[in-house]
Amino acid sequence: MFMLSFDEASLQKPKPFLKWVGGKTQLINEIDQMISYQISQHKELTYVEPFVGGGAVLFHVLSKFSQIKNIVINDINLNLISAYKLIREDCQNLISLLTNIEQDYYSLDSIEAQQEFYLAKREEFNQEPKDTQFGLLTQTALMLFLNKTCFNGLYRVNKKGQFNVPFGKYKQPNICHTNNLISVHKNLQKVKILQGDFEQTLKYAQPPTLFYLDPPYKPIKSTSAFTSYSSERFNDEDQVRLKQFCDQIHSNGHYFVLSNSDVKNFNQENTFFDDLYEHYKIKRVKARRSINSKGDGRGELFELLVTNF
Repeated sequence: MFMLSFDEASLQKPKPFLKWVGGKTQLINEIDQMISYQISQHKELTYVEPFVGGGAVLFHVLSKFSQIKNIVINDINLNLISAYKLIREDCQNLISLLTNIEQDYYSLDSIEAQQEFYLAKREEFNQEPKDTQFGLLTQTALMLFLNKTCFNGLYRVNKKGQFNVPFGKYKQPNICHTNNLISVHKNLQKVKILQGDFEQTLKYAQPPTLFYLDPPYKPIKSTSAFTSYSSERFNDEDQVRLKQFCDQIHSNGHYFVLSNSDVKNFNQENTFFDDLYEHYKIKRVKARRSINSKGDGRGELFELLVTNF
């Protein structure tokens, strides 16, 4: 049976265990400078991510800023948060199950057989999960498998909350990245994990706290809203509610960094975010979007970083 190894010297730096659309890997340097500034100003700092997603910034923080002892993450996506919790609490059994799924998948001798296997696992994932430890374990293993074998690593659900991404046709994807899962498991031990609306995270802030906010992006074109991460859509009213949340953070004496799309990429007259955050600092940063269903949505675009410091 597989046994976890905790040799500190051999542990790699934790990386996102899921491929996640909108991941912040390309903006890490800019965000890193902002986090580093706040750490230089405060001996103790609470760090909160109300929209953790794939966790690119979280794992960067865990790797580089070990002096941050109080970390809180949250997301509305129940399957995603269940995966974070299960990797933290039952990583050994997850790796064993995921390895078995990987071996079964690799043993198939045709892309057609692999696609049939994928569709069967997708259907199983979309069934009502059993509220047992084995049910959560199976659901998380299926989520990781589907993420590594579906088209472009998307996580997209329909209005019923069912995962509906087609098969990706990869020859031999790395389904079970054991070393990274062990590293993620160890690093998550000091992280408080929440599931629900972003507003609930405010009560976990204690001066001084830095919030990193990475909400579902506002579509930059009317045709680009093809992805949803949960059955609850994040519309313009939610964007305004999020701005009001930032106002609360600011009035409570905390700090925030917020990332979002730059709607001016295709329409210079669209001042939605410029107007919404006019009292805060807005920085436009180049970022290449590599995951998009349409070619004109790929390539170098600008994204926004908004701060109150």
